[in-house]
Amino acid sequence: MAWQLTATQEPEQKSPASLSVSEALGRAKAQLEGMALVVEGEVSQFKDSPGYKAVYFPVSDGSSTMDCMMWRTRYMAGEVRLHPGLKVRLTGRFSVYPAKGRMQFEIFKLEEAGEGDLRARVARLARRLDAEGLMDPARKPQVPAFCERIVVVTSPHGKVKDDVARTLRRRNPLVRLQFCPVQVEGAGAAALMVRALHAAEQARPDAILLVRGGGSYEDLMPFNDEGLARAVAACTVPVVTGIGHEPDTTICDMVSARRCSTPTAAAESVAPDIAELSAGFDAIARRLANALHRSLVDRGRTLDLMAARPCLSDPMRTIVETPLRELDLAQDRLSAALPAGVERSRSALADQAARLAAAMPIRLERTSRTLADEQTRLVHAGHTLLGSWERDLAVGAGRLHALSPLAVIARGYSMTCDAQGKVVSSVGQVAPGQVVEVRVSDGALGCTVDSVQPIERND
Repeated sequence: MAWQLTATQEPEQKSPASLSVSEALGRAKAQLEGMALVVEGEVSQFKDSPGYKAVYFPVSDGSSTMDCMMWRTRYMAGEVRLHPGLKVRLTGRFSVYPAKGRMQFEIFKLEEAGEGDLRARVARLARRLDAEGLMDPARKPQVPAFCERIVVVTSPHGKVKDDVARTLRRRNPLVRLQFCPVQVEGAGAAALMVRALHAAEQARPDAILLVRGGGSYEDLMPFNDEGLARAVAACTVPVVTGIGHEPDTTICDMVSARRCSTPTAAAESVAPDIAELSAGFDAIARRLANALHRSLVDRGRTLDLMAARPCLSDPMRTIVETPLRELDLAQDRLSAALPAGVERSRSALADQAARLAAAMPIRLERTSRTLADEQTRLVHAGHTLLGSWERDLAVGAGRLHALSPLAVIARGYSMTCDAQGKVVSSVGQVAPGQVVEVRVSDGALGCTVDSVQPIERND
């Protein structure tokens, strides 16, 4: 906490005579109220009660705390609205209330100096631990629904220890409770609680309660210690926290297996009320008894229905006499049905034979007429088709004959072939002395070429 002294006064010389309490407080009041101070600090708690004529709150610098008061009219006339963690600059003086011997700082002027360093450090640590996954619900161990052995880590002084013990005895006397007393406030408290947690963990209980009563934000600072928070997160036994009151939330609350608003609530959360358990067991027993009764009634009704069936009440008649009677009736029906069925089949067969005999000649005659008609049409189509083919064949034969070499030879021409039988159509194909064959209309002449005389053409 930063202090700035704006006015000073020399202390009075001690009176050799003794003073009464009222006189001493009156003299202190006179001395303190004569000094005007400017103080900077962090608002650790603030609760606005509209019915009060003044607002009351403490400010702290992390090591010291000072109670402050500001008249409501003066507070509402200003623009600054207080909240925990706000860093403020206060102008005022100390005042003493002689009836109670209580001192507080009366504020004349309130200014905002920024967010509190203490809460900012805690917020940064919380974000860092959250980024490491220490606050992830999936990482936290499950707290058993019913804990038989519990170790409580708390202060040996104060009423928290008694409240937890009384709550557990009232809710469930079967729970075995152990206490691990440790300092929970002030310098070195966090390290001591780390050691206490390790000792509690060695006892292998079902859960560990890390609890303390309410206090200022500074009083709860050991529970915002990084070492203690990591010890809580690393503990293999589920740690249930109940630190301060409902609005108070520390880093240990964030990393613990379960956070409760108060130490009493923490104790209640790990020990179900034995009366509620007994009532629940009684309700389950009643439901089981009712279900068993309904099942027995249903099974008895089913058994009565089965016993009333003829196959069980009179098995001889049901198993022997009734099937025999039904067999005789079936035999009689079969004996009566077979001759009638045979007679009906014979009549139907005779009718079919008569209809077939009457239909066959008509069908054969119709088919014969159809075949004769088809034969006539086929013969006619054949003559028509062959006549056109004969004419086309005669024309083709005449054309072929006109183009035949034999017809040309028959008119007095001849055809010359070389020794290989190829037709000689040019003098260039033979030479003098070469043997050729000359074909005429009635045979062939073997000849020898005496000379070759090409014909000169005038183009």
